[in-house]
Amino acid sequence: MENLADIGLIGLAVMGENLVLNMESKGYTVAVYNRTTEKVDHFINGRGRGKKFIATHTIAEFCRAIRRPRKVMMLVKAGPAVDDLIEQLLPHLEAGDVIIDGGNTHFPDTIRRTKYVESKGLFYIGTGVSGGEEGALNGPSMMPGGSTAAWPLVKPIFQSICAKADGMPCCDWVGEDGAGHFVKMVHNGIEYGDMQLICETYQIMKDLLGMSNAEMHDVFAKWNEGDLDSYLIEITRDILAYRDDTGAYTLDYILDAAGQKGTGKWTAIAALDEGVPLTLITEAVFARSLSAMKEERVAASAELSGPKKTFAGDRTAFLSDLHDALYAAKIVSYAQGYALMRQAAHTYGWNLNNGGIALMWRGGCIIRSVFLGKIKEAFDRMPNLTNLLLDPFFKEKVLTAQSGWRSVVASAVTNGIPVPSMSAALSYFDGYRTERLPANLLQAQRDFFGAHTYERVDRERGTFFHTNWTGKGGDTSASTYTA
Repeated sequence: MENLADIGLIGLAVMGENLVLNMESKGYTVAVYNRTTEKVDHFINGRGRGKKFIATHTIAEFCRAIRRPRKVMMLVKAGPAVDDLIEQLLPHLEAGDVIIDGGNTHFPDTIRRTKYVESKGLFYIGTGVSGGEEGALNGPSMMPGGSTAAWPLVKPIFQSICAKADGMPCCDWVGEDGAGHFVKMVHNGIEYGDMQLICETYQIMKDLLGMSNAEMHDVFAKWNEGDLDSYLIEITRDILAYRDDTGAYTLDYILDAAGQKGTGKWTAIAALDEGVPLTLITEAVFARSLSAMKEERVAASAELSGPKKTFAGDRTAFLSDLHDALYAAKIVSYAQGYALMRQAAHTYGWNLNNGGIALMWRGGCIIRSVFLGKIKEAFDRMPNLTNLLLDPFFKEKVLTAQSGWRSVVASAVTNGIPVPSMSAALSYFDGYRTERLPANLLQAQRDFFGAHTYERVDRERGTFFHTNWTGKGGDTSASTYTA
């Protein structure tokens, strides 16, 4: 009997190589191909030696090596390369085969490609894969969406190779067409937010409290045993303690100019498109952009002065407040992320399992934490929950934490320490809980200069009015719009 692969993967870079090793370790035979075919031979003669891999050197050979219905996974650079590869694959595939994009693809591309591939009689899946190199090898979080009929074909493989949390696979079907990549995009946006909040906390500890790396390590180690227990707190603890061969702390020699791959920016743009106030994550994206202006900041630091940083309070009490501020802001980050997914589901007709998404993020991915189990419980209690801040558990946590949260933000602002995400989270919380915002004045201004109309509190919603504010205008008003 001809030896055929259970699944094929194209793209033997870091993620692809580790993912196929993961698949093979779970008992699957995997066909492998790479545009630079030397990588195939290097892998087969290296980490893949003696294992159940089928090396191929052309697309045609690759497709012939996979058992029908074929399952072909692509791990290549997002963008035109994916479209090019789909076109190369289509002549060698047949109805019922599945093409899987496991890269960090922008969700509108996945919506378009799903429709296109389905028009050819095939199935298409766009799946977010989170966890980096270690996750790919030992169990990532996976967020598949696309052609719903394809899920039973790939479910056994995906759920065997993904991470497990309390025995549950961190992978389940997300929704139609681009839903999987959208959820992965929001995951990455929340990751941006979590990392920025931790960095702001670090700067407060270092610049205001004057704490050493060792002292900060001890605090993060303690925090990782409680409500803040998470992968990012854990690695921050370890980074703070890491010394190079000379005994110096490596962290102190790393240039403060952050990079980004674009998924945080996509999340912010999607929020603007959907009209969802994703303030914390958007500030985290801008914070990276500001950090990249290193030379300009150095020059500005010689010209622009701020307050002298002084702290005369109880450091232990302040660290407790700082813990609460970080935790409360983290709740807001997830509340905003889930609000964005809720609105996008309405826009695109996706039936998202919000509690299930939280479970997918509990293991394997960068934002994994004990916190996510509480989100699952929140949506179990109230499947149509409009905002996490209204769930009894999270409401109690934020209300309890807000005193310390306000104290930390006030101290940071008073001492000239930038806390863009932590303060944006607090402003969102205050705005969300405010019954009457000053947008009545804003609407009056818009009507004054542009006759854009307004609604009244003493009339039914949906009835619009215009005032001739100067006495010189006419009765004609502009069309009402909210864009």
